Amino acid sequence: MQMPANKPAQASTAPETLTGTVSDSMCGALHMEKDKSASECTRECVKKGTKYALVVGKKVYTLDGHEAELDKLAGEIATVKGSVMGEMVMVESVAAAKKMTE
Repeated sequence: MQMPANKPAQASTAPETLTGTVSDSMCGALHMEKDKSASECTRECVKKGTKYALVVGKKVYTLDGHEAELDKLAGEIATVKGSVMGEMVMVESVAAAKKMTE
C-alpha cells in the first residue's frame, strides 16, 4: 500500500496504542515449531536472535524495548503503546489486553 504523496512515512509524534498477539519477527502469525505452543515458539525464536513482534490483524510490527514484559506475554494478547515507525514500534509500555466482551 502506497502512502499518499502529501504524507511522508514518519514516526508519529504521539504514541500509538496497538493490541495484538505477542509473537516474534521471524514467525509472525504462523509459528514454525509445530510441537510447541505459541508462547514456547516465540521464546525459542527470541533466544535464537529474533525480536519480539506484535501481530495485529495481518500486519506484523517488530517491537523494540521492554523485552522482559513481552517475554511474560509471549503468545498472548497484549496492548503495546509506543512510537510507530513503519513496521517497527519503539515500545513505551506493555500490558496484557483487557478481555473483550461482545
